Amino acid sequence: MPVSYPGLLARTQRFRLGRPTRLTLTPDGRRVLFLRSRGGEDPVRSLWQLDIETGAERLLADPRTLGAEPDAPSAQERIRRERARDQGSGIAAYSFDSAVRVIACTLSQGLHVVGPRTGTVTELPARTPLTDATVSPDGDLVAYVHENELRLIGTDGSDDRALASPESPEVTYGLAEHVAAESMERLRGYWWSPDSARLAVARVDNAPVEVWYLSDPGNPAEPPTAQRYPAAGTDNALVSLWVYATGGERVEVDFGWDDYEYLVDVVWDGHGLLAVLQNRPQTVLRIVAVDPDTGASSVVAESRDEAWTQIVPGVPVRTASGALVWTADVDDTRHLTVDGKPVTPPGLQVSEVHGADGETVLFSAQEEPTERHLWTWSPDDGATRITTAAGWHSGIRTAGTTVVNSATLDGHTITVSGRTVKDLSVRSPLVPSVKWMRAGERELRTAVVLPSGWAGERLPVLMDPYGGAAMQKAVADRDFYYASQWFADQGFCVIVADGRGTPGRGPRWERTIYGDKSTLLLEDQIAALHAVAAEYPLDLTRVGIRGWSAGGYLAALAVLRRPDVFHAAVAGAPVTDFLLYDTHWQERFFGDPRIDPEPYRRGSLIDDAAGLSRPLMLIHGLRDDNVYPVHTMRLSAALLAAARPHTVLPLPGASHIPPGTDLLTPELIFLRDALNIA
Repeated sequence: MPVSYPGLLARTQRFRLGRPTRLTLTPDGRRVLFLRSRGGEDPVRSLWQLDIETGAERLLADPRTLGAEPDAPSAQERIRRERARDQGSGIAAYSFDSAVRVIACTLSQGLHVVGPRTGTVTELPARTPLTDATVSPDGDLVAYVHENELRLIGTDGSDDRALASPESPEVTYGLAEHVAAESMERLRGYWWSPDSARLAVARVDNAPVEVWYLSDPGNPAEPPTAQRYPAAGTDNALVSLWVYATGGERVEVDFGWDDYEYLVDVVWDGHGLLAVLQNRPQTVLRIVAVDPDTGASSVVAESRDEAWTQIVPGVPVRTASGALVWTADVDDTRHLTVDGKPVTPPGLQVSEVHGADGETVLFSAQEEPTERHLWTWSPDDGATRITTAAGWHSGIRTAGTTVVNSATLDGHTITVSGRTVKDLSVRSPLVPSVKWMRAGERELRTAVVLPSGWAGERLPVLMDPYGGAAMQKAVADRDFYYASQWFADQGFCVIVADGRGTPGRGPRWERTIYGDKSTLLLEDQIAALHAVAAEYPLDLTRVGIRGWSAGGYLAALAVLRRPDVFHAAVAGAPVTDFLLYDTHWQERFFGDPRIDPEPYRRGSLIDDAAGLSRPLMLIHGLRDDNVYPVHTMRLSAALLAAARPHTVLPLPGASHIPPGTDLLTPELIFLRDALNIA
């Protein structure tokens, strides 16, 4: 039977299976470690090593040859992968000691150590199920989390023991709480000291947090899953930091700040222990130095903003000499700073810091919002761009060796010292063709995708935005346009536009949505639509819109509030009630609803239900623990109460990550019918 393109797209995870991922360099810069499956439709990742000098690849650990069940992670590991948006199976993560003598990874809930020099793989007698195994820098111990308890075991399999045990069922040691993992990108809950003698450990008391439940109607015998979920305006978990000696002695860290609410990150390097803190309104972001002997702390750096302070991935970090690398928003530019001094030019927006190698800092930054380039900074050379092709670039650097990970409209490559790391992903039989526009007076970065072989006929429109603050979608990366091109080849002009509030255009652009996101989101999508219509023959009586997550909210918002412009919508995993999403994310943009609920009422969609006059399809995974299914259920209930017909497509067993099944065909059928397209 011929395979449909949407089916192939789902089965290959958007043609990403078989692509190298989780790349790291050994400390001498001579080898690259990475995860990769054996092919473009194989989700089971193995651990590989590339010798940069010879170009030889070596398989270090394969779940299938080890007899492990690759699709059987523990419940905590499933949560960790969900927060990381990781759909793969097999080996999800690994760590190694400073001499690369031993590598630790989890397989089928068990703990394995790999000898990269000997080729041996040994399962350790650690307690299972477990998650987040990390080798000590000296290679003698592995720390891991089992049933909320942080434990240690020797890399030789000896002396498995508890280090930090929870005092009650609501307490965890060594795990990130929900908002840290989901909204701050902190997936870790413990950090080794460089000398391997101690660990900094996050203690999380979830007792104040509301308990929410998820059930799967497709498996009625399975009990509901309970999760501590801090919805906006409710209590957060109580998070503290402790320093544990490997022998069990401990000291609590005193941050000396009554307004501290969030532990954003922890860094423990050769220059000492740092913690990054944020208050609940997120108007202050503070770095403190911690004395691991006493737990006392002192302020090292601080940033403030009346709206919110932005967490930038990868900072703080320190150079070999101890210079503190951070970021600062100055005159509408997010600068890289070294010891408090901005070192990057105006207009270059720092997106992420990938690390420091000696005195050289590797980072990604944007001058043109549709492109993200890789840069270095050093005291001698200043800021230097090292990538040239239009695209989305990132990388890692150690001992002077740089791995460049490049995604462009021509494809995806990973290069190091003139070599390419093999990519085994399936080649898409459909190649996206993107035309760029700067739409309207705000020059909204807009991608236009037309049918292959289009001959100039008037086209119905499908808006395909994301629109949220978490990411951009109108970027020079082919991965973002596979579905868009497929819809275009079904006869649509597909428009992907990034409006106000999306990253990459400076702090002022990001913060324009503070207090009122919905109005600006719609204004910008309409402006992009009209700008494209001025250049191409579009049928503005047949305009559809689709999206997932923030894009799903935007799609539903469009038909509810501007039915004069948008005539049908497919809303996947939409946030429909702002009070039902988490504290850290929502309060960043709308404040605390206990103080002022109006921004939440203004942005939510439930009260708009009675006004629905256009076809609306709602899609939601019934195991979504990020945007809970209650969002779709409550909007659907309000629509039913108002006698407004609509379509609901529930996805049993699916999470917030779109499932590996064809959703594009049901969307297309719905849109064609709704827009009266033959």
